[in-house]
Amino acid sequence: MLVVEGALNARNQVGIQDFVLLDETSEAAFLSNLKKRFCKDLIYTYIGTLLVSVNPYKELDIYNKEQMDVYMGVNFYELPPHIYALADNAYHGMLADFSNHFILISGESGAGKTEASKKILQYYAVSCPSTALLNTVRDKMLMSNPVLEAFGNAKTLKNDNSSRFGKYMDIQFDSQGDALGGHILNYLLEKSRVVHQNHGERNFHIFYQLLDGGEEDLLQQLGLERDRQHYSYLTQGECAVVPSVDDKKDWKTVKNALQVIDIDAIHTNHLFGIVASVLHLGNVRFEPDSKGHASLNNQNNPNAELHWVSHLLGVDANSLQEGLTYRKIEAKTEQVLSPFLLDHAIYGRDALAKAIYGHTFTWLVNRINASTENTVSSFFCQTGQTLCDIVFFFFPFQDPSKKTVIGLLDIYGFEVFNINSFEQFCINYCNEKLQQLFIQLTLKAEQEEYEAEDIEWEPVHFFNNKIICDLVEERHRGIISILDEECLRPGEATDLTFLERLEEQMGTHPHFVSHKLADKKTRRTLERGDFRLLHYAGEVTYCVVGFLDKNNDLLYKNIKDLMCQSKNAIVRQCFSCMDPDSRRRPETVATQFKSSLLKLTEILVAKDAWYIRCLKSNESKKPGQFDEALIRHQIKYLGLMQHLRVRRAGFAYRRKYEVFLQRYKALCPATWPHWRGEPADGVLVLVRHLGYFPNEYKMGSWINHRTKIFIRHPRTLYATEDAFEKCKHQLATRLQAKYKGYRAKGVFRKQKEAATKIETCWRGVQARKERDKRAWAVKVIKRFIKGYMTRGQAKVTDNSEYLVFVRQNYLNRLQDNLPKTLLDKTTWLSPPHVLAETSELLRKLHYRLMVRKYVRGITTQKKTQLQMKLIASAMFKGKKESYPQSVAQPFVDTRISDEDINARVLQMLRNEHIKYAVPMMKYDRNGFKRRPRQLIFTQAAAYMVEEARIKQRILYTALKGISVSNLTDSIVVLHITCEDPKEKGDLVLQCNHLFELVTKLCIIANKQNVVRVLQGSIKVEIQAGKESAVEFSTGPEPMVYKAKNGHLTVVATRARPR
Repeated sequence: MLVVEGALNARNQVGIQDFVLLDETSEAAFLSNLKKRFCKDLIYTYIGTLLVSVNPYKELDIYNKEQMDVYMGVNFYELPPHIYALADNAYHGMLADFSNHFILISGESGAGKTEASKKILQYYAVSCPSTALLNTVRDKMLMSNPVLEAFGNAKTLKNDNSSRFGKYMDIQFDSQGDALGGHILNYLLEKSRVVHQNHGERNFHIFYQLLDGGEEDLLQQLGLERDRQHYSYLTQGECAVVPSVDDKKDWKTVKNALQVIDIDAIHTNHLFGIVASVLHLGNVRFEPDSKGHASLNNQNNPNAELHWVSHLLGVDANSLQEGLTYRKIEAKTEQVLSPFLLDHAIYGRDALAKAIYGHTFTWLVNRINASTENTVSSFFCQTGQTLCDIVFFFFPFQDPSKKTVIGLLDIYGFEVFNINSFEQFCINYCNEKLQQLFIQLTLKAEQEEYEAEDIEWEPVHFFNNKIICDLVEERHRGIISILDEECLRPGEATDLTFLERLEEQMGTHPHFVSHKLADKKTRRTLERGDFRLLHYAGEVTYCVVGFLDKNNDLLYKNIKDLMCQSKNAIVRQCFSCMDPDSRRRPETVATQFKSSLLKLTEILVAKDAWYIRCLKSNESKKPGQFDEALIRHQIKYLGLMQHLRVRRAGFAYRRKYEVFLQRYKALCPATWPHWRGEPADGVLVLVRHLGYFPNEYKMGSWINHRTKIFIRHPRTLYATEDAFEKCKHQLATRLQAKYKGYRAKGVFRKQKEAATKIETCWRGVQARKERDKRAWAVKVIKRFIKGYMTRGQAKVTDNSEYLVFVRQNYLNRLQDNLPKTLLDKTTWLSPPHVLAETSELLRKLHYRLMVRKYVRGITTQKKTQLQMKLIASAMFKGKKESYPQSVAQPFVDTRISDEDINARVLQMLRNEHIKYAVPMMKYDRNGFKRRPRQLIFTQAAAYMVEEARIKQRILYTALKGISVSNLTDSIVVLHITCEDPKEKGDLVLQCNHLFELVTKLCIIANKQNVVRVLQGSIKVEIQAGKESAVEFSTGPEPMVYKAKNGHLTVVATRARPR
């Protein structure tokens, strides 16, 4: 214990090697410790078992054979932090637990992920047991790296050797820890880089390596020149030369690696021919002819370029020219050639270049896998073993009792460029999924486990990025689904229509914004074709231009057919696996990538996880510079502070009591060889004997069914492990002599005795339970039957419980089914006989309560409205057909405002308060001619107004009656007392607000009793002694006209039944 403690103190002299041991867990302390160690070229630091690596952008002498020997078989904390320590502990953890592990290497582009994976492979190549077979396998695994980097890596703005594809490698081990092979899975090669590079970036390394390092004879065979500026696909980024990359040296490494991974000379020549054909294909130019169709450009000898492409790909030149300028359309039994427009021809050329390169890369990965497989197969054949023994290579979970794996995941870093396209969208989505996996396996699992074991600690709040993953991948609603729908739908689908669909679906999502949806301030930072996602790592703005084309990634059928006939073995093999006759549309790139990520996640979840978090020290890639702002941002989005707080608040090690006691019981005389009590008690005795301090461990509550012991510091665990390593060697000799016989006899005797006892007790317990249950059931059923039979009698002993049940059941049902409105008179539950009176009382109380609530909620304005509606109802309900349609229409104070009444009229009526005014039509007494008028009610009289003149004043005392018909018309007759022949007689009016007018008039004039609803006709006294009539009838169209008999005829439509 003292030796380990001393080593830990010595190692902590330059900063703190494990962030868990910091005095305070603040971001400032974290950053200060990281900077202090970085300045001394100590680029590795732990957070528990997580390794933080800062890219120094220079070579450090810490990766030699001597360093590997130092870290082999050493406990995790006994030496300074190093990637070899993590690799070694993952390896020995795999052997000890016989479980599968994986190492997740994450960080931004340029943070050193690819270099970290190389170091791990180199360590396993040196540290694992060595045989002729294993050396061959390790050589192939190591030499696969330069090949994959040449074809899959490129210079970007942030990294001179950026992986433009994702790689997951399983390293296979047998039960003795011998490395037997590996299998590689690749994800989403950035094929668009073949035909387009942003400013300051390069194409894939292999193109430049071929031109710089290729022999003169080879270049002549391929028709190539050394001048990179000659090739269109290499000049777009204007960055052909990179000081940190030696293309000529790398070319030699790649050629040697191809031989190591068993790619023969013929296939090597075919491979370089494909690379050269892509360069020639980029130089094929098109120009529009007189009809606007694409044809080969006659300048710069395009036929020569086309000739080289056809020669290198092994296809007919005329057929290739036809495929690049015409599209073959199948119509039933006929085939028609449709000429391309210029844009379509360029698209077809670029699509062919991307398809050739992409399929070739996949072929290369498969050959690497097959090479390792063949090596292992050959070995077993030579030693007499069957191929059944190596099925584990591609199916590692077929026989988990014999084989284990350690997976290495080296996949794209989070990318944010000035212009982010479809590739950055997929790469950042991948990083979101990996962050979600990290949350699931680390932060969330830590908290849930401590809470489940009832261990007191301070919970750490963390951002769960599931909302962002769902935004991208959710079925039918995510961005990928919308992109696929837009790619597949008929009609003119464009990148902008895709953006419009996104805005419709994602308009309210908190992590999505576009130019259309943004506020004024944000809109200034967005172009009209951009959308922005708020990733866990920060905001990224994507340009939708090219999304549909890159997602479709379609290749015309006649080109596919031509490639299937290629004499180049690699091309023919790549394209022959595609079904040329299939009419089914292939999956889009995004959907394929999504499916691959889901499968990768399933693979990783089934393994024990180790993490390496890579950080960029600065953006300029200069050694010795420590950009605090940049590193603070990376610390935030990698979740390092949350992980530190979890480790600091939590514990570095936890095991079930049984497992812990079983492993370390030999360290305590009281627990060795067998502990007879509860495992928790045995663990408590053990840790006290080992001298654990109370703050070094916690035990889950056994009473609450907790099952684990938690050890806070790794140093405590490794001190225990060191003591156990010494102890088990002393015990091994004694145990070997007696183990088999004693163990077998003891286990059999105990199992037999336990089975007999359990069987006897169980049968007795079950029988007694069944007897008691039946006796109880008989009593309950008897009481219920008696109660039911006497339910109509007065309450007695036999039916008291039944009646209580009936009451309770009725009241419970009534509680859930009370009427909700005063108008509901039918839903009151029918009560049982014994509750009839109670039910009636409850019903009255409930309705009174609802009435009380309703009355209290009525405002003064609403009360006045209801009073007027009540008067109208008394006068017209059931009498006039159009009344029901008017009930829902509220009455207003007036239909004509003071501004609409002539000022002269207002002046004349200034002494009388205007109560109500309404526009209407008046029919003359002689001839019934229609004239528009305003009818104004004051306190004393009604006035008939024509513009600025008062045509008639009607005293309310002279109003002897109001008549309307029973039909749907809007005619009202005001009967006026007419004693003098010179006085004007009754008024015939037509008003769209008839019910409101009559009601207001009755209230103001207090004439409710003079309203009559008549059928057929209404007599009109034109003047004293002279009468006429208004006759009413029904018809299909409403009309008002003067009949031949001189009467006014009103035709009304029938009211629609409600």
